[in-house]
Amino acid sequence: MEIKIGIQHVAREVHVESDMTADEVEKALTAALADGGMLTLLDDKGRKVLIPAAGIAYLELGAENQRRVGFGAL
Repeated sequence: MEIKIGIQHVAREVHVESDMTADEVEKALTAALADGGMLTLLDDKGRKVLIPAAGIAYLELGAENQRRVGFGAL
């Protein structure tokens, strides 16, 4: 799933490709906003992305099963 995160006072978006579901991302965002902590996301390569919840302007979730373009295993 593609996740786009807008950060306050920053012109560029943060793009994360993740294997998390939309429900998991929404629960993580809700929990981070409730306690004023960090939004923690895991990307598709196993890396953690930490973003302070207070600085998040918006979060956009893409399609969960996105079709890849290119030559690869189907």
